[in-house]
Amino acid sequence: MAVSIADIQKLRKMTGAGLSDCKKALTETEGNFDKAVEIIREKGQAIAAKRSDRETSNGCVLVKYADNFGAIVALKCETDFVANGADYIKLTQDILDAAVAAKAKSLDEVKELTLADGTKVLDAVVARSGITGEKMELDGYNFIEGENISTYDHMGKHTLCTMVQTNKAAEEQAHAIAMQVAAMKPMFLDEASVSQEFIEEEKKVAAEKTKQELVQKAVDAALKKAGINPAHVDSEEHMESNMGKGWITAEDVAKAKEIIATVSAEKAANLPAQMIENIVKGRINRIYKENCLLNQEFIQDSKLSVADYLKAADKDLTVVDYKRFSLSAD
Repeated sequence: MAVSIADIQKLRKMTGAGLSDCKKALTETEGNFDKAVEIIREKGQAIAAKRSDRETSNGCVLVKYADNFGAIVALKCETDFVANGADYIKLTQDILDAAVAAKAKSLDEVKELTLADGTKVLDAVVARSGITGEKMELDGYNFIEGENISTYDHMGKHTLCTMVQTNKAAEEQAHAIAMQVAAMKPMFLDEASVSQEFIEEEKKVAAEKTKQELVQKAVDAALKKAGINPAHVDSEEHMESNMGKGWITAEDVAKAKEIIATVSAEKAANLPAQMIENIVKGRINRIYKENCLLNQEFIQDSKLSVADYLKAADKDLTVVDYKRFSLSAD
């Protein structure tokens, strides 16, 4: 049967599928819209299954706050060409709108929501996959519930979004901190948010690194005193290579190996415990400063910490929660 342009456009509006796919589906079903929609949906499922092992490194990340509920959702795909399409961004926004309206608390809950047009979220994603021919997946969801939440879409590019909640109304300051979260990607809110297990593990790493550095410093000093460049004997490979270049002799290598073994053992047996403890403490404090949001240097004034910036506006103002999602692996 002949399919009218009006019917094709109607089906396209219903499904978002391409004109040729809509025409083919309507022709195959002899104008039955319900069956045509089903054909397009099944095509999406087939393409999604075929591309299930493909990497989705692009996508669209959006953030919204309404009715005391903020959420970030990420719909991922294979290429930025698809991610930047108006229909793709609209689908992401529709999913986000549904999530905020339902005050969804998990990604699994979001996937089961129903969009305004009556389509289940997961089915809508599969259908869009069929239209674009790319693998797509909902692969990110964060939420904060309550008052005083500021949202930020970094440079309006839909690839990195943040939310910050303050303990009282302070939109200007909250927005500034939302930008801080985007730029400085903190791991924790404050020192109290860092688990003791994490700190103990970092202390072990810092202590071991400090011991290695102190031993190496003593070895380098002893080598220099013996007239040997430490850089020429810092590995077996370098020793062989530098002998071949004539930079050191076999006697130098033998002497260096003896110094390295002797001084390393002596220094390791007599490391100053208090010095190590002090250095480890300094490194842990640096971890707090770099990774705890309230301890970080404020990006708009490096003389202030984030906490200091907030207190300058209001002595009781602070951040109580934040969320960040980025498509990049940072």
